[in-house]
Amino acid sequence: MDQLPFPEIIKSLPQLTDLVAAEQPDSRQIVYHLETDKVDIYYATYEAGITTDFHSHTTDNFGVVTEGGFTLIMDGQEQSFGVGDWYYIPANKMHAARFDEDTVDVEFRLKENN
Repeated sequence: MDQLPFPEIIKSLPQLTDLVAAEQPDSRQIVYHLETDKVDIYYATYEAGITTDFHSHTTDNFGVVTEGGFTLIMDGQEQSFGVGDWYYIPANKMHAARFDEDTVDVEFRLKENN
């Protein structure tokens, strides 16, 4: 992914450190983070070849793929998502993801009690 697909206003947000670097130091993931009272919004790019370990979040997560696509592994099933597809990951649900192509998505992590 040679150029980041986000407008300058998004690229001016705080950038999180590479979330998968510890497991896959040669991979590239870039995440910009916007925090509000009710939701954290992650604008993310994933280089082809990234696979996350199984993990969970304390928030309900909704996301939409804007470029590329990925496979979500949850409850022993794999489901593929492409451009324009929305996905949902319930709070505390173990899941993993596989990115077979360069992918961009926007994920909304809903904070509890809102």
